[in-house]
Amino acid sequence: MREILGRRLQRLRDRFQSLRPDPGQSGSTSALLDAALVCATTWQWPVLPGAGRSGTDGKRCACPDPDCAVPGAHPFDPGLLAATTDPRMVAWWWTNRPAAPVLMATGGTAPCAVSLPAGAAARALVRLDAQGMRLGPVVATPTRWALLVAPYSLERLGELLYAKDHVPSSLRFHGEGGYLLLPPSAASSGGQVRWEREPRAQSAAQRPRARSAQARPPQARSAQAQAQAGNLWLPEIEAVVDALVEASSGAPGGGSRLAY
Repeated sequence: MREILGRRLQRLRDRFQSLRPDPGQSGSTSALLDAALVCATTWQWPVLPGAGRSGTDGKRCACPDPDCAVPGAHPFDPGLLAATTDPRMVAWWWTNRPAAPVLMATGGTAPCAVSLPAGAAARALVRLDAQGMRLGPVVATPTRWALLVAPYSLERLGELLYAKDHVPSSLRFHGEGGYLLLPPSAASSGGQVRWEREPRAQSAAQRPRARSAQARPPQARSAQAQAQAGNLWLPEIEAVVDALVEASSGAPGGGSRLAY
């Protein structure tokens, strides 16, 4: 599977070579373009470039807010609605802004995510693994991890959380109208975003059979169909939320400032 993805990526890079600057790009900026193309074309995730950093020290966000809570790691220009899976647009963006972080617009037919402090997330993954829970990709920064899950609606999330006695403020949900910072972008809190668990395509044996899918309620069938976008397994939010709530209960909430 890695060889197949490698050949696809090489074809995409060859196809858009004429759009890239002639002077040699650094490895990090080339990796950002490659990552954006893989997300958009292989996994069918709508992506867009983040605001990025500016200033001589490279620490200040390029947006107009001098007190930006997530420097560089949020949409600005273009806005979130511009997120796309079109490889031509993706190549154009990162050709003109090769150091821009990679953002995925969450929700719709794209994955959603649940993020929590790194230590709490590591404990949650141990618990879920012990339960034999099948998980999807996990994005990690030095301070927070995010578990990708099947798309969910705000109404569905609201009903799920309403049934909980307590939802820690350190637990954050990236659904419709949200976004997630993807590897190998620079994290706003320092360091680099990485895959704690990489996206992996399903084999034919792992894909759900049509008959079993038809036996499910319409809402479950719809969510499962969206979860298989890009031939990638994603768990339902209901399957992981209890472990994430429990693991986050003792973690600092961090107020309303989003630190990735």
